[in-house]
Amino acid sequence: MTDADFDLLDELYFVTPFRILLEKTGLPPAELQAQLGRLLEQGLVRYYWPDPDTELAYEPTSFGALGRDASYLASKEGLLQHNTR
Repeated sequence: MTDADFDLLDELYFVTPFRILLEKTGLPPAELQAQLGRLLEQGLVRYYWPDPDTELAYEPTSFGALGRDASYLASKEGLLQHNTR
């Protein structure tokens, strides 16, 4: 896990919209979306759209269109890796 991954997971203990993650991380939108995509591929993050109760299965083809409108939450595995670092 990179330092950037660790910092992002630190913000995902609760369901958090993409726009809030932009504010908290200060990352450019494309970079944040790419980092979230990598964490989703690894199973460390879950994402929700159109509301915080509807979890989507990660598919790279749909993530590009929905990623900036979605909300995110660290998965159990993501929290374990974050807390054991």
